[in-house]
Amino acid sequence: MAKVVVIGAGIAGIASAIRMAVKGHAVQVYEANSYPGGKLSSFSIRNFRFDAGPSLFTMPQYVDELFELAGKNPRDYFNYTKLDTVCNYFYEDGTQIKAWSDPEKLAHEIAAKTKDTADSVRSFLKYSSRIYDITHRIFLESSLHRISSYLNWQTLKSILRFPKIDAFRSMHEANSDFFKDDKTIRFFNRYATYNGSNPYKAPATLNVIPHLEQSFGAYFPEGGMYAITQSLVKLAEELGVVFHYNSPVEEILVQKNHIKGIKLKKGTELADRVISNMDVWFTYHQLLKNQQAPERILHQERSSSALIFYWGINAFFPELDVHNIFFSEDYQHEFNTIWADKKIDADPTVYVHISSKCQMEDAPQGGENWFVMINVPANEGQDWDLLIAEARKNILEKLSRNLGKPVADLIVCEDILDPRSIERKTSSYQGSLYGSSSNNQFAAFLRHANFSSKIKNLYFVGGSVHPGGGIPLALLSARIVDGLST
Repeated sequence: MAKVVVIGAGIAGIASAIRMAVKGHAVQVYEANSYPGGKLSSFSIRNFRFDAGPSLFTMPQYVDELFELAGKNPRDYFNYTKLDTVCNYFYEDGTQIKAWSDPEKLAHEIAAKTKDTADSVRSFLKYSSRIYDITHRIFLESSLHRISSYLNWQTLKSILRFPKIDAFRSMHEANSDFFKDDKTIRFFNRYATYNGSNPYKAPATLNVIPHLEQSFGAYFPEGGMYAITQSLVKLAEELGVVFHYNSPVEEILVQKNHIKGIKLKKGTELADRVISNMDVWFTYHQLLKNQQAPERILHQERSSSALIFYWGINAFFPELDVHNIFFSEDYQHEFNTIWADKKIDADPTVYVHISSKCQMEDAPQGGENWFVMINVPANEGQDWDLLIAEARKNILEKLSRNLGKPVADLIVCEDILDPRSIERKTSSYQGSLYGSSSNNQFAAFLRHANFSSKIKNLYFVGGSVHPGGGIPLALLSARIVDGLST
């Protein structure tokens, strides 16, 4: 039995703790905050409850897998329902598109609302499925940094089919080939934001993402997104994992290129293995103080960040669903503003998540809890107070215009999360949500490995390392580390 320390109680850290405990190891998790979950946390204002971070739940099998590994029935801990409508899309000319979870209904919806045909949607989804079939075993579920990952027939088949993953043109270029209508192109370009990237630069390989929604579906967890965190923490504790909150780690201790343990304010904790769920940039620059950092990897272009307004709304909007998007009219200009100018566009695409649509107790009767988010650049010292004030004004005008009601008059309470507070609360360097961006065709290979090549028994999980950000990929990073450690 090994002594394992996990740094950070984000979703990948919790998953890693569960996997190590299932193997019979003694596991302790050290978390700087007073609560678990990292970005996947929750809070309340008055009688409105908000999920603080991730709001879209896909690939629930990766959560269920953790309970099954422990010999438990996932439904005894955690339940969810599949959404018939993944998202409602709103365009400035009044067009509204329902992204049905049923692929055939989606194809007919787009054909009815745009100049594109149902066949073009079917063709695109088949192409998206093919990319997933080629890439998921090698790019998502395996370490790209171990030769053994490539020494099997499935991987060889994927490598031989590499030209078909569409890595040498941008998402926008590919989507413009499939579709004629700018509305449809924007619809599918938006999936680049799922890992904080720019569809006008990111490789078309990221067109795998629509397949994850349309084939596997989108779900709503009973109890909201934070129920994922709560259920996994409960499982971990039942397996003997010990969580230490308000316990920031000060240093990872290394002796002769082997893990020795960690240093805390109260002393040291010896360990045979350390798994860091902290952003890899901070892991090196704050915790591995006497070790050489891989600066080339750590200084890659960061993913986008987010500006989120949590609004308690004193009204009910029947035209809105759990997930809603209000598109910018000039999508390319919006991304140029984020990536080239490092600012916020005057006409941002606005995402509105309303969990009270499924869980009524998240808002008072007759009201709704709005999680209102726009994509923004990572923090590089911008005047965020000014940018936030301008963005708030522009968002309110956009929502009021599209919904036909003065939204500002309906707000009864508010909280704000911006790149500065994202970094402070979740140790995400520059407030980037997904570590490095995926704005070039080699991005998958340029993420930091899930293990240290210089320090034995040091591992890395979470959105800042392979295979990337978001709940499913963070959980897969824990699975990869589980396979690397014995």
